[in-house]
Amino acid sequence: MTRHKGAGSSAIRALRVLKALKGQTMHGLSNKELAQGLGESAVNISRALAVLEAEGFVSQLPTGRWTHSVALLQIAQAHAEHMAATQGRMLELNRRIAAGAMG
Repeated sequence: MTRHKGAGSSAIRALRVLKALKGQTMHGLSNKELAQGLGESAVNISRALAVLEAEGFVSQLPTGRWTHSVALLQIAQAHAEHMAATQGRMLELNRRIAAGAMG
């Protein structure tokens, strides 16, 4: 784990929180679990969560636990759909190339 100094460290901490929440969409993680898992203080995690929440990247569940927001999941879904469409276009292009090579 690389430690960073200065203003960039808060951005890095926020990104690490997003990574730590991966796979926790339904149940989330508590501030304490995030702090322990990332080797950070609870205060620093609270600050990162506040920024991420203000920017729409995380949400707090009724249980008090944190998870990726619907907006962030929509970004991920849009990416998956874009990749699927791109893959479909590539397959069609490859099919045309192969058909042309045979003719």
